[in-house]
Amino acid sequence: MSPEELLSLGFSKELVVLIIAALPIFELRGALPVAINLFHFPWYYALPLAIIGNLLPVPVILLFLNAISRWLSKIGFFDRFLHWLFERTRKRRRVVERYERIGLALFVAIPLPVTGAWTGSLVAVLFGLRFRYAFLSIFIGVCIAGIIVTCLSLLGWTGAVIAGIVLCALAISGLWRASA
Repeated sequence: MSPEELLSLGFSKELVVLIIAALPIFELRGALPVAINLFHFPWYYALPLAIIGNLLPVPVILLFLNAISRWLSKIGFFDRFLHWLFERTRKRRRVVERYERIGLALFVAIPLPVTGAWTGSLVAVLFGLRFRYAFLSIFIGVCIAGIIVTCLSLLGWTGAVIAGIVLCALAISGLWRASA
């Protein structure tokens, strides 16, 4: 369903942004361009809206994924899907294994498909990270991704590259201090 179709159903522009941000794959990478470029929200309004929407499914995934997956695995289609999903997620775990919470934040911060809050939550559950550490890492990663996508939405690739360089420098500085 497109943003225009959701609006025609009576959803507010804010709710459309929250819905898009909460969806897997799209997340805030899809919500921010819609909010800024289609709905013409100012960035300082669009960014928190997209972050909130992107974080809505995270506590549910962190708290209930194990129970839900056990229940769904009794159904053939879902069992195959969950097996595929968990295997795919395990393949992306190197950064998280090496740097733990900082690695999870960096993994979520990369604004590419299959590296957002949904996959970060799956990784956190698969590695048994405690809720508060996982949620904080995912929150930080979502904020960083949000800044990059906002810059990309406002300034194009130049803004995204500048934001990416600055945020990577900050991340490397944090890693350096953490290992010292």
